[in-house]
Amino acid sequence: MRWTLKPLPDKEKIEKLAQDLQVDLTIANVLFQRNIETFEDAKNFFRPSLDAIHDPFLMKDMDAAVARIETAIANNENILVYGDYDVDGTTSVSLVASYLKTITPNIATYIPDRYAEGYGVSYLGIDFAHDNGFSLIIALDCGIKAIEKVAYASEKNIDFIICDHHKPGPEIPKAVAVLNAKREDCTYPFDELCGCGVGFKLIQALGVSRNQTIEDFVPYLDLVATAIAADIVPMNGENRVLAYYGLQVINQNPRNGIKAIIHQTKKTVLTITDVVFIIAPRINAAGRIKHGNYAVELLTEMDFDSAVEFAASIEIFNADRKELDKRITNEALIQIIDNKEEERFSSVVFQEDWHKGVIGIVASRLIEKYYRPTLVFTKSGDKLAASARSIKGFDVYNALEECSEFIEQFGGHKYAAGLTLLPENYQNFKNKFEEVVEKTIDKKLLTPEITIDAALDLSEITPKFFRIIQQMAPFGPMNMKPTFTSTCVRDNGYGKQVGADKTHLKLTVFQGENQKTYNAIGFNLGAKIALVSDEFDIVYALDENEWNGRKTVQLLLKDLK
Repeated sequence: MRWTLKPLPDKEKIEKLAQDLQVDLTIANVLFQRNIETFEDAKNFFRPSLDAIHDPFLMKDMDAAVARIETAIANNENILVYGDYDVDGTTSVSLVASYLKTITPNIATYIPDRYAEGYGVSYLGIDFAHDNGFSLIIALDCGIKAIEKVAYASEKNIDFIICDHHKPGPEIPKAVAVLNAKREDCTYPFDELCGCGVGFKLIQALGVSRNQTIEDFVPYLDLVATAIAADIVPMNGENRVLAYYGLQVINQNPRNGIKAIIHQTKKTVLTITDVVFIIAPRINAAGRIKHGNYAVELLTEMDFDSAVEFAASIEIFNADRKELDKRITNEALIQIIDNKEEERFSSVVFQEDWHKGVIGIVASRLIEKYYRPTLVFTKSGDKLAASARSIKGFDVYNALEECSEFIEQFGGHKYAAGLTLLPENYQNFKNKFEEVVEKTIDKKLLTPEITIDAALDLSEITPKFFRIIQQMAPFGPMNMKPTFTSTCVRDNGYGKQVGADKTHLKLTVFQGENQKTYNAIGFNLGAKIALVSDEFDIVYALDENEWNGRKTVQLLLKDLK
């Protein structure tokens, strides 16, 4: 691990911010690193307001999108709400469909089959719309590159409205409206919305003529917060406000589907991390193992008992998913060793019977072992399909563009992408991708980095300090949970390896003359037990541990040396 301490901002500015906010210098420093430089910035950060949600009509084509939907409603047209099979797509479809059903009954949903149709807008989906009398398709979390598909739909007298957040190509589809803040000709103030976020802007805009205000749309924010968490978009700007209020809905009055998932856990209050690791995988499991329709049915179910039944089925899918990704990860690791590819700059693996639903998870698992850009391929019809995942600082989307001569289709963003190619191009693609990564990657990126917000004496961890850190949530990219380093700490002599296979490390640490001790847990750090016999340095985040109804602050160790 590389430990990188963020540079200290200007001392006078930190001192002024600390004084204005009545906080200590470390807190002021952490805030400054998040571009919070004034009292007003801090107020907006700690007390997110619905007033900060932008006018949806600032997004290019929003007026055209709303006008077309209003015409469809007035003319009793059938509207098909179409979305991808992952969390962002299924929450988007659930959100837009459930809102439109409050206005018109002529709404149906469509999630493409991961195996028969693949990612994004499909010809099968358009044919379904044509055969069933739909004249308008609203595509969510996909469609920005569906140029031929939109043209095909147009020939069948089907209009498209595209709501996407993926990076556009050089040409925009000729749809009635293309809502995407990443368009070069779009001046919307925030371009990091997830797909569900773009869907939310659409229903917000539809609400204007119905005299609905942002408060009327708060109940939909449980879906938006779930998508923001699952899609790992930046947790700043508008996303932070949407996630903040969405978490409140999840914890106070979630829709039946989300309530049914929570019902199966022992959690009483969920954080954004719980959404990532509890809610999102279960929604995802439906599309990975069975069909994304299950997730939409769960998220739009009006009867709680029925939602509980759906959630129980999805729980089984999730257990199956865990087994699959464990087995396939092991097979992929063996393949890398057998092919003598441990020292490469990239991991590219393929087996035709690997389950397409878990290859993205497997790619992430391989990065945990070999920290480098990774693609996992499987057979999909007569082509090969892959999920790509990257490491911090390396743009895998750009790397794939360099290999486009061997690719049939690809899309995504800097750290995650999907692609298809012909089987005969696999080896050429694999060689080219390795060549591109070796040529373009900064070699230091191949060592995982821990970015540290500040050096801290353990004595600074007061109840007030911890309370302020907690109030910085929800955490995510661009607002990660603060990470600290403390030097020359000692264990009290009872440090031990824990867990079924002794992979974790449990310590009780203190520093210097101050004999106050702090509980510390280091997941997957069990092998470092030998380092704690003398003084050592630690990197950690602050966490709350609850045991027998008593809450204490514990250190969540990230590394020690």
